[in-house]
Amino acid sequence: MAREFAKALKYNMKSRDGYMESEEAIVTWCVGHLVTMSYPEAYDEKYRRWSLQTIPFIPEHFKYEVIDSVKKQFQIVSGLLNRSDVDTIYVCTDSGREGEYIYRLVEQQAGVHGKMRKRVWIDSQTEEEILRGIREARDLSAYDNLSNAAYLRAKEDYLMGINFSRVLTLKYSSPIKSYLKADKAVVSVGRVMTCVLGMVVNREREIRDFVKIPFYRVLAQVEVQGRACSCEWKAVEGSKYYQSPLLYKDNGFLEEKDADAFIGYLQEEPVGVPVVEKLEKKKETRNPPLLYNLAELQNDCSKLFKISPDETLRIAQELYEKKMTTYPRTDARVLSTAVAKEIHKNIGGLRGYGMAAPFAEEILSGGSYKNIGRTRYVNDKQITDHYAIIPTGQGLGNLNGLHPTSARVYEIIVRRFLSIFYPAAVYQKVSIGVKMKGELFSTSFKVLAEPGYLKVSQYSFSRKKADEEGDEKKEEKEEQETACDASFMENLKALKKGTQLPLQGLEKKEGETSPPKRYNSGTMILTMENAGQFI
Repeated sequence: MAREFAKALKYNMKSRDGYMESEEAIVTWCVGHLVTMSYPEAYDEKYRRWSLQTIPFIPEHFKYEVIDSVKKQFQIVSGLLNRSDVDTIYVCTDSGREGEYIYRLVEQQAGVHGKMRKRVWIDSQTEEEILRGIREARDLSAYDNLSNAAYLRAKEDYLMGINFSRVLTLKYSSPIKSYLKADKAVVSVGRVMTCVLGMVVNREREIRDFVKIPFYRVLAQVEVQGRACSCEWKAVEGSKYYQSPLLYKDNGFLEEKDADAFIGYLQEEPVGVPVVEKLEKKKETRNPPLLYNLAELQNDCSKLFKISPDETLRIAQELYEKKMTTYPRTDARVLSTAVAKEIHKNIGGLRGYGMAAPFAEEILSGGSYKNIGRTRYVNDKQITDHYAIIPTGQGLGNLNGLHPTSARVYEIIVRRFLSIFYPAAVYQKVSIGVKMKGELFSTSFKVLAEPGYLKVSQYSFSRKKADEEGDEKKEEKEEQETACDASFMENLKALKKGTQLPLQGLEKKEGETSPPKRYNSGTMILTMENAGQFI
């Protein structure tokens, strides 16, 4: 990242040990954290031994120290920050809370005074964005609240981890060691990991305590406009089984014999004739989803590519560093007003990306991007540090060097981005309610009438996935069924209330309730996101 800044400045930079320098400026860097909080024994040697007598440990003033493994780089950075010929410091660490914290700790430990300090805040590493960030850099004091939040979070993590890990280990290590037949046992407690562990344990208890309930649904096979259709019975108001204790919910019998008795009743002479009592035709629209934030991207990558959240973050960081996408560690799923005004540049750049080229051209020629600022995809109030993850339209020369999985992650980011410039998908839906001997059986049909944004958002690797599953004809079959459904939907226009339908048979279908699923990385991410305040 430092080299990208040096390149953007276009100074004649010479490489030194831990920094680069020209006549006009110096560029140096941290290697992650250079400074950390000191352990309790740095305050007093008595804290080295874990004891209930020294808990809680809450220092009045917190101590910090340079991390041993990076002392050399700290000395280099500290010396440069305090050099007499340096009058202005541009802070270009990651534009977020943790990046702010990294620099503030270095400045604090290096004892920097009397320098003008400016904060560079950027959303991508393109040359244009780097130069804008330097040009519009604000005084570092404008980010003091962010710095305070970072310090507070670190202290909270520290105090919770130090105190609760010690007290719970002292209280429970003996029975744990005995159970595990181990020499040592430490109970680690953390602000986030303990909450997550609690969620996993609670879910596991639900699964282990779950008792399956079998049930039996009743289905009527009827002919609708020349096509066999399966209609499911439901005990609505007016049914002889309405609110009956014999049922599981309102569409399944708890005992098989009761389902058989019900079918026998329907088949008794005179056999009931299925008659269309309810007929509802409507259009449903589905808008393009909001843009990706990190959690949503991790969730989709978990489902699509079976990769972990850490791997998704690594790839998102890689794409960011290659100037292909914007800053990954964001919780926003919308764009800022300022970015929306310049969004044509991002779209224009994607004309050089194979799968995106026709869509980008269509968006630009149609001008749909011009009104994006008045949609739900642009909202300054929903942005804290950074807007959503989107393609920059640059860095496409790096595509060939990407690992296939990284290329796929980039593709879904591009598809999600371009889809917001397309109209909603429109579905045509028909719901049919059939009455037989006073009992209601229902079915519904849905067909895609107008693809809208779906024509750009549909993921192109689905063919590969079908091949891997050994079902090469799966997509072709789905396409034929869709065409058939569209034709069938036309035939349904002639259907009216009161129409009698031929009954082809009655059947019962056995099922059982299922326990909640164990968390995978995707569901855990979404649960954590929804539990925001708690976490």
